[in-house]
Amino acid sequence: MSAASSESWKSPREEVVHLRDLLERANAAYYCHADPFMADSEYDRLLQRLADLEAAHPDLADSTSPTRRVGGAAIEGFTSVRHARQMQSIDNTYDLDGLRAWAARCEKSLGRASSLVADPKVDGVAISLRYENGVLVQAATRGDGAVGDDVTSNIRAIRAIPLRLRSASRGSAAPIPVPDVLEVRGEIFMPLAEFARINAERRARDEPELANARNATAGTLKSLDPAVTAARGLSFVAHGRGEQRGGEAFPSFTAFIAALREWGIPTNRESRACAGVAEAEDAIQAFEGRREALPYAVDGMVVRVDSFADQDALGSTEKCPRWIIAFKYQAERATTRLVRVDWQVGKGGTITPRAAMEPVWIAGSTVRHATLHNIEEITRKDIRIGDLVEVEKAGEVIPQVIAPVVSARTGSEQPIEAPTHCPSCGSLLAREGPKVFCMNPACPAQFRERVKWFVGRDQMAIDGLGERLIDQLIDAGIVRGFADLFRLDPSAVAALTSEAQLSSGKTSQRKVGEKTAKDIVAMANEAKGRGLARLLASMGIRLLGVTAAKTLARAYPDLAAVQSASAADLEALPDIGERTAEMFVESLRSPALREAFNDLAAAGVDLTSREFAAASEAADEGTPGSSLRGKTVVLTGTFAKQDRRTLTETLEARGAKVTGSVSRKTDVVIAGNDAGSKLDKARELGVEVWDESRLERELAE
Repeated sequence: MSAASSESWKSPREEVVHLRDLLERANAAYYCHADPFMADSEYDRLLQRLADLEAAHPDLADSTSPTRRVGGAAIEGFTSVRHARQMQSIDNTYDLDGLRAWAARCEKSLGRASSLVADPKVDGVAISLRYENGVLVQAATRGDGAVGDDVTSNIRAIRAIPLRLRSASRGSAAPIPVPDVLEVRGEIFMPLAEFARINAERRARDEPELANARNATAGTLKSLDPAVTAARGLSFVAHGRGEQRGGEAFPSFTAFIAALREWGIPTNRESRACAGVAEAEDAIQAFEGRREALPYAVDGMVVRVDSFADQDALGSTEKCPRWIIAFKYQAERATTRLVRVDWQVGKGGTITPRAAMEPVWIAGSTVRHATLHNIEEITRKDIRIGDLVEVEKAGEVIPQVIAPVVSARTGSEQPIEAPTHCPSCGSLLAREGPKVFCMNPACPAQFRERVKWFVGRDQMAIDGLGERLIDQLIDAGIVRGFADLFRLDPSAVAALTSEAQLSSGKTSQRKVGEKTAKDIVAMANEAKGRGLARLLASMGIRLLGVTAAKTLARAYPDLAAVQSASAADLEALPDIGERTAEMFVESLRSPALREAFNDLAAAGVDLTSREFAAASEAADEGTPGSSLRGKTVVLTGTFAKQDRRTLTETLEARGAKVTGSVSRKTDVVIAGNDAGSKLDKARELGVEVWDESRLERELAE
């Protein structure tokens, strides 16, 4: 007799409460404790019984019910989420010497050795789950570490992730209190069996197979239809914490993970506590032989200091915590035949070689193309068309040709020559050392890549215009120049298509839609006012990046003034050399670029400099923050009230120069939380250090 029918229920509410608890316990038993007590068929039957009861009694609805994992309606798009605590990346090492050196640095900083934990590095997509009062309220991708995409609708469809945390006890001890706010960091992944099943179905439908499990996971999370996520059997494993308010102050990662498991959140059962680095080495070497048999993809092991107090004491650099390191197993290599070399044109006109090869399976995916870097690398390695070549994935991500198998040559192989003319526009190419350039600013291939760069988040930030939509806009003749991005007709954009995964598993072309189109046009209108520095840095002009663009914008009030400047004028500016100044003058005065700027002005794009106006205001000693004018400033650590980019813009608006490294020329280092080696260097050199409170006072005074 089933669990649902073995008792007589006094009311539908009582049965609903029982079924919800039973199904949640079944999920926890399966995903957290590897001790299932219910067959899948029974789970599905009870889930349907619960759904029927909830449909018959709408007053019993609950957003955390197991039946509410798939909302049904597709979403329009994803919104951005700012992480309460930054999701930093992890330093890598590819050998045990690197692991030992990391452990030695930790021991030196702490004054003693520390207990460690070795955890498998699951190859998936990083996610942050936010629970408030035990209820899942938000899930966000890592994004750039500070801001990610809200994918809550899709995450709710994953059975491994509890919608409500279960208050659990430690045997006879009192229950572990669930914190008021808890952010759990972890990895969404696709089990290999599920990946194989999906590809088998795609083959049967004569559809292209998915490249690898990680890419399939990322694509699934980006689907606009949560039913796709439910159908693809994604799973989850926790490996860290974000913000926590209330609840128990856990002394260690080990204690925290144990609590997660009791609350119903899956953790990795292959995790190993290690007394020191020698035991961590043993765990890494023992795990290497087992990882191929695991039901999910793993590319290494993450080793961390266990104690949270020790983690806090070790702190972080700007990008990575000092208390954790990822040991990556050696990249998998394979041999295949080099068929030809394709020369691709980048946004700055750089022509780069890409190997086209016979398909070969490497580290979980079929590889047909790989980087060859540049012509000098090709010559140095003596790689030839027709060679049998060794290929590996750098960091198991980017395929690259390592070397030819010289012993396999037959004499029919052909040397590779750098092109003399642009493969896109036919212009004569220029050569500088190992690099080959197309100097034609009107080159169609360059323009396509420049537009994709132009709309990016760190450039003009026109959200919603992804690579596929850019290609369609250019192919349809809607966008022929940068200015056309600011004249978009919402109805024309709405008629374009974007890729969407449907519940059937098929990839379909879905219309962009009116709401998304209007949002894109609104973002383009907003981008018109970003100012001269952002515009210059977004145009894809050779050597004119963010730093140089800000230097020009601080020195000149508008574009016309920049274009009127001589090479000598520009060379007199900080960080601009003679050759760079000559190239800027040549580029900025070129007919093609002048026409592009005139067209942008006609479209209403602001060509004036915010930095020049701000610097002029900062020159007035009565202006708030004027004490920063002319100072060279370095930021380190994380800040509570502003992200680094906003803070940089604020400082530059006060006339400061923000740089990335500390030297004797640095005037002030502003240190936030988890300040790293830059703070140590500042103290060593005697550079003045401010905290965030001091900076706020300076900006206000």
